Amino acid sequence: MSKVLIALGGNALGNTPQEQLELVQGSAKPIVDLIEQGHDVIIAHGNGPQVGAINLAFEKGYSEHSNIPSMPFAECGAMSQGYIGYHLQNAIREELLTRSIDKSVAAIVSQVVVAKDDPAFKNPTKPIGSFYSKEEAEKLMAETGDTYVEDSGRGYRRVIPSPKPMKVVEKDIIEDLVNAGRIVIAAGGGGIPVIEEDNHALQGVEAVIDKDSASECLADELDADFLFILTAVEKIAINFGKPNQQDLDQLSIQEAEKLIEEGHFAPGSMLPKVEAALHFVSAKEGRKSIITSLDKAKDAITGKTGTVITN
Repeated sequence: MSKVLIALGGNALGNTPQEQLELVQGSAKPIVDLIEQGHDVIIAHGNGPQVGAINLAFEKGYSEHSNIPSMPFAECGAMSQGYIGYHLQNAIREELLTRSIDKSVAAIVSQVVVAKDDPAFKNPTKPIGSFYSKEEAEKLMAETGDTYVEDSGRGYRRVIPSPKPMKVVEKDIIEDLVNAGRIVIAAGGGGIPVIEEDNHALQGVEAVIDKDSASECLADELDADFLFILTAVEKIAINFGKPNQQDLDQLSIQEAEKLIEEGHFAPGSMLPKVEAALHFVSAKEGRKSIITSLDKAKDAITGKTGTVITN
């Protein structure tokens, strides 16, 4: 039996609670396919649109109504973990019961330790929240002092620091549940970024940890066999979107490193996924990372599709 960590992309969750509630019903099916095959499954997920919307709602409320508090970003992340986890665990539970699979599922609000002196705090790069036109973004920057950048041709989004994950605080609890045969949803949205103070207290910080990087960190700590990074495409490609696009079936560590060096993967899009996959397989012999679309997960784990990165 293999231990599989699945990192769900934002396309599996939608942009609103109503849209998410519908989409997770479909997302649950390929996840339960893997469970039905006999794998132990841990699920991580993104939260970009959700945490951005929560943060924006509190900011708007605070600016217009004095009795509504301003909400720190770490707490917004915790809220997003809660409601995304609630939707996911119920959808997975329903699919398990439909197939008469006797397994329980739970979402764990997860904190991830980052370094206080991480250079990312001086260079915000992580897009969050809604997309805006250039004019709207310029107006928001003037009003709030936040940074907005163009994101993959889809519009402008706010960016905040994205420090590297060091460890998942609740790792032992997650591991106990997995070893007991439970299905766990953890490190949602990359986890709540916290720094450790001298007295061991954990302090939330204004940042978002990359979901794929945090998923890799947790997969490594749990000694998973597979890291599944699920995205909008069936395979990763070089020359993506061009006439000479070439889909990739399998990559060695050396091949992946060479393609990264040559600049084939877009920062903020495919690059962090490939880097996370590469880091996971480099850490221990015999591991595999698979990058594919959600609906192809069942076939990808048997080698029929997806891009496999191995050592």
